[in-house]
Amino acid sequence: MPRDPLSASSRQPLAATPTGDEPGRPTAPPAVVEEVLTLRIALEQDLVGEVRTRFRYDAERPYEVRLTFHLGRPDEADWVFSRELLRDGLESLSGQGDIKLWPAYCPCHGSTLHLALESPHGSALLEASKPRVRAWLLRTYEAVPAGQESVGLPTDDQLAELLAGG
Repeated sequence: MPRDPLSASSRQPLAATPTGDEPGRPTAPPAVVEEVLTLRIALEQDLVGEVRTRFRYDAERPYEVRLTFHLGRPDEADWVFSRELLRDGLESLSGQGDIKLWPAYCPCHGSTLHLALESPHGSALLEASKPRVRAWLLRTYEAVPAGQESVGLPTDDQLAELLAGG
């Protein structure tokens, strides 16, 4: 049986190497915050299934979160959207177009987060544990605090220099 891709981190450990800034001092790999949650998915009017979903945040891409839906097939469905959209969706209806998020309360499952996803290939309505999503999201803010996302990214001047060939 093939190894479940969600049972291990999606990123292999990085070897630390000296940067030259401080001789002999290794560079820490960028922060990645991952967790696999089981989401409920509406399949038909009265039929609900479950889908294991990897929530991933990479400090190298500080404005986005990635949800990978493991569908039990070789192909996985990735959805990438802003961390801010997820934060807002935990409190009120957030998003428009392809992604909408909103909090809800279910007598069976307690406090939940609903995710409505639409693409040319279809649509899905999912439900996640709001406390578990919030706990994961808070860990992303420990890795990169709100308002600090642009720290470490190239400045406009650096990008202009790079594009000019310098």
